[in-house]
Amino acid sequence: MRSDPSTVRVEVRVELKPGVLDAEALSVEKSLGLLGIPSVHRVTTAHVYDLEFSHVTPEEAQRLAEEAVDRLLANPVIHRVTVRPVPAQSL
Repeated sequence: MRSDPSTVRVEVRVELKPGVLDAEALSVEKSLGLLGIPSVHRVTTAHVYDLEFSHVTPEEAQRLAEEAVDRLLANPVIHRVTVRPVPAQSL
């Protein structure tokens, strides 16, 4: 489905910082081995949020996405966050 041309998309990726226990990833890594897929060296997990803003500039969309991260999507103590615009051709 194509987005409205007046929208701006921003991807927010939230991962655990190195040293923070990623229990879900450890479980998946162990389960892959039990399923006979033993060559996996490491598994990590991340939440990816695809935010679509209407009637704002790309700069404003970036600022709003960063505000969402600060206020809701991530805990700076345990998460590292990447915020990036989604190119128009990806719409």
